[in-house]
This record gives sequence, C-alpha cells and structure tokens, in this order.
Amino acid sequence: MTRGGKRDETDGPERRCIVTGEVGPKPGLVRFVVGPDQSVVPDILGKLPGRGMWVTATRDAIEKAGRGQFSRAAKAPVKVPDGLADEVERQIVRRVVDLIAMTRKTGRAVCGFEKVKGWLADERVRVLLQASDGSERGKTKLWTPTGARYFGCLTAAELGLAFGRQSVIHGALATGRLGDRVVEEAAKLRGLREENGGDASAEKDTEVR
Repeated sequence: MTRGGKRDETDGPERRCIVTGEVGPKPGLVRFVVGPDQSVVPDILGKLPGRGMWVTATRDAIEKAGRGQFSRAAKAPVKVPDGLADEVERQIVRRVVDLIAMTRKTGRAVCGFEKVKGWLADERVRVLLQASDGSERGKTKLWTPTGARYFGCLTAAELGLAFGRQSVIHGALATGRLGDRVVEEAAKLRGLREENGGDASAEKDTEVR
C-alpha cells in the first residue's frame, strides 16, 4: 500500500480522483457526496446516498478539491465547509480508533511495551502501532516484522482511547480482517497528517537486528 492508503495491487474496485485524475483502488481515496443543502459531506464509511466524488486521501488533494473540483464533479455549484480536510482527519481518527478497539475486543490486539515485544517475538504482529508523541528512544527498541505494517500517526491519547486507557505508546494487532481494515484507514490518516506537519516518523519502519 502506498502513501495515502493506495494499494500497489489493482484487484479491487477502483475510482478516479477528481483532483489528480488518477484511477486507484477505493481504499486509497475518500468519498464525498453532496448533501440536501448542497454542502459537500465526507462519507468515511462509504454508505451515504448520492453520487460519490472521490479524492485521494491527502490533505493537499482535499484542499484542492475545495477550490472548484467538487463543483465540477457535481456539475453544479456546491458549498465547501471551512476546514473540510480537518473534519475528514477527525472522522478518520475516530474510525481508526474504533477499529482498533473492535480488534482489542476480539483478543487480537495488545498494548504496552512488554506485551508488544512478546507478540513480536512470537511472530504474531500484523500491525505495529506507536504513538507519534512517544519517546523515540523507547520506540526504536521495537521492530516491524517482515510483511507487517507500521503506523505512528496516532497520538498517545488517541491510542489510549482505542485500548481503554488514558494513554498508550506501543500497540500491536494480529493478523485478521479487522487488522487489514486498520491498515487501510490508518494509511489514509497518515497521508493527511504527513502534510499537516505531524507524524514525521510515520514512514519509518524501525527494525532491530
């Protein structure tokens, strides 16, 4: 999966970004629809009625879409709410947190340095999660297994919400459908936050040999 959540493979449903004109798998884009009041509404779950307008999951693309691309795609004047990219980011954060929480309830997620380290040693980790505002020294003591994914785009408070704690620095998810959904949504969030001056470590897979 590439930046913004795009997949390298093309075996799933694809859509065209109204900003870049590029065609890519749906997990790499955000769907928008026009509401009854002609306002543009993000459809993070992909369930709202109406003709979808798809935008690459980056802050730059969403902001460019608000400068006329939404109206062209809708073939009618539309209202673009202030801070639309911020709202998309907020909703995707909530989605990622909810998915991690669901994974935890199935017993396929753990948090805490020692538990995550144990799962890594047992080769159980599909997704390694580390807080963007956690200690870099502590984070480098864990590694991303071959074939697994690393995300550092959530804060300690956001990871804490997912695990039912005040804050969490280290988390891990096992292989499974929910873990795959976390990968898709977290990749979108990473694309949005990279361009917001945030998660400088999001692209870094830290490996200990």
